Amino acid sequence: MPNIGLIQQRNMGLRIYKLKKYSYLSFFILLQYYPFKYNTNTLNNTNMKKQTILAVLLVLSVASFAQQAIWGGQNTSSPQINANNTVTFRLEAPKASAVQVTGDFLPTQQVDGQFGKHDVPGTVDLVKGSDGVWEYTTPEALKPELYSYSFIVDGFKTTDPSNVYLIRDVASLTNVFLMGGGRADLYKVTNLAHGTLARRWYQSPTLNMTRRISIYTPAGYETGKKQYPVLYLLHGMGGDEEAWIALGRTVQILDNLIAQGKAKPMIVVMPNGNAAQEAAPGESALGLYKPTFQLPKTMEGTMETSFPDVVKFVESNYRTINVKSSRAIAGLSMGGFHSLHISKQYPDLFDYVGLFSAAINPDKAVKSPIYDDRDAKLKTQFSKTPKLYWIAIGKADFLYKENEAYRKLLDNGGYKYTYYETEEGHIWKNWRIYLTEYVPMLFK
Repeated sequence: MPNIGLIQQRNMGLRIYKLKKYSYLSFFILLQYYPFKYNTNTLNNTNMKKQTILAVLLVLSVASFAQQAIWGGQNTSSPQINANNTVTFRLEAPKASAVQVTGDFLPTQQVDGQFGKHDVPGTVDLVKGSDGVWEYTTPEALKPELYSYSFIVDGFKTTDPSNVYLIRDVASLTNVFLMGGGRADLYKVTNLAHGTLARRWYQSPTLNMTRRISIYTPAGYETGKKQYPVLYLLHGMGGDEEAWIALGRTVQILDNLIAQGKAKPMIVVMPNGNAAQEAAPGESALGLYKPTFQLPKTMEGTMETSFPDVVKFVESNYRTINVKSSRAIAGLSMGGFHSLHISKQYPDLFDYVGLFSAAINPDKAVKSPIYDDRDAKLKTQFSKTPKLYWIAIGKADFLYKENEAYRKLLDNGGYKYTYYETEEGHIWKNWRIYLTEYVPMLFK
């Protein structure tokens, strides 16, 4: 610990009473630029020991103050998971007139949206205490799940300043918390052998651009010579190559299933399904722009046409088993749409196909060779007997009837598929469930 007297002698202009102006990080940067020397013999002096201890206490105190100021945290605990699995939300807002919380732990209500009726979380009021802290505790225990939520303060939707764990979904930023147990334990980081997540850039000649892609390799990939099967996992509209990582908990799910012996070790490739994008918002030369739905070249055939560029990059740069029986494709919503049409367009590529709450039909105004001759292409695809054609959807999903009609078409053609149905609607809770069900069936 540097001698406080020497600090003063070096005329740095630092005074202990002014240290609150500096962050913890800034203080140590200063130490790097101004190295201090001390004589170890002086530390035997009782007075010097007292000064050293005082300096340590002051620095720690200031660091604590600085961290609070920088990150804007509150001294409240929120969300607090209680012993009986109820959850308490708190917000310090003494001048607010009304505070509510909304999130997927609450009952949903149906509203009309751009794509038809869909479910949105309800809201519930917090109660203000005499200390200016608003509070709400769920009346019942919450089931195991990864939950998201936001506060609404006097009509303004905002995040919880006491919770640093946030996830972006398209242009919305929400807090999250994990209620462990059951299937939700697959969403946890646990003490086991971990795989590696890489963000790579590849050249797409079809799109004439360099694009970013997320790739998971299982534990042991870097140190071994083994070849692996590949799952291509596609996101929904408004998502990008980050969606399945952040919202889908793909890395945690794969690590846990593989470690438990419930899934084959595999590579998981998560491309950006927006053919107009180089990469996720903020991760390309376009800078920090606001994410939106309905980008150019959405669900009009370009993504499907360019998909072989992704496969070529992966199989040229990773130790993959390059046969149909070692390739799988799956996706949610728009990604399910892409999976359906990519797999029938290239019937020799994938032996495993997963449609998670998939959109089925292209817009009537869209004209593309990719969507022409659907019935004939399906006949060719199923004549090659894919090992698994898996369809999953929630009962309340706005795409339920479209999927029901598609299953009837498959039934009429005598095409074999596996169907999995859940409760609720077009939500990440379901897509995480589907991933945990689908992955163990692959590459058997």
